[in-house]
Amino acid sequence: MLIQHTSGTDPQANRAQIPPTVHAALDGSGPVDLIVLPEASQVDFGSGATPLGPLAEPLDGPFGQMLSALAADCGAVVVGGMFEATDGARPFNTLAAFGPDGTLLASYRKVHLYDAFGYRESDRLRAGEPAAVTVVVPVAGSEPITVGLQTCYDLRFPEQSRALVDAGADLLVIPAAWLRGPGKEHHWCTLLAARAIENTVHVAAAAKAGERYCGLSRVVDPMGEVLAGLGDVDGATTGRVDPARTAQVRRVNASLANRRWHVVPGQR
Repeated sequence: MLIQHTSGTDPQANRAQIPPTVHAALDGSGPVDLIVLPEASQVDFGSGATPLGPLAEPLDGPFGQMLSALAADCGAVVVGGMFEATDGARPFNTLAAFGPDGTLLASYRKVHLYDAFGYRESDRLRAGEPAAVTVVVPVAGSEPITVGLQTCYDLRFPEQSRALVDAGADLLVIPAAWLRGPGKEHHWCTLLAARAIENTVHVAAAAKAGERYCGLSRVVDPMGEVLAGLGDVDGATTGRVDPARTAQVRRVNASLANRRWHVVPGQR
């Protein structure tokens, strides 16, 4: 399930709002194995001048504790974006993934900071080291799936998606706060489809909406078809990752088997 949730600049208010938002989305939806919140769900970026260091938390801080409790309450893996405290003024832009028992399964520190389109994310955030971070998600009545984690601007770097697929990812999960702007919505939708098609995997992207962000959260299948999607307001949607569909697509489009170039995970 993708939660298109627009957090504000008050971390406490965000922590109070997220659980009822998720539970309302789950009401009547049937079993859900994976719940994805957008980038910076803990607290919004604010203006370009807002220091993020004072807002950052450790992974086991209040936001992480809320995600842990939410995952255990829902019996699902929950992924959410936060600013992770460091020993300096600039925190990491981090995804935290908690399992159905509330344990921290993995964390991914955004590698590619958004220094583009007149914005400089690196002025306020620290980049993570290149890594292919995956999480195994149990699936009721089926084999587990392996999920590869990326954040927003990472979408523009296809080698990272390929490294995650090489690491075994069946699904690319991409929380985002994709800013609106000329051509930006087109880039978002095109790149999500491209990452799915070129890697013959499912892609699930949960984005912020509202005045600043484009929304358009969606689940895309390995042929680039949109299985579920949202517009530009807050909401939720679900899509099914079907391993049989992936296998069928890979028989037809054997691009992974046919390639002759390989990306080494972690290599710059």
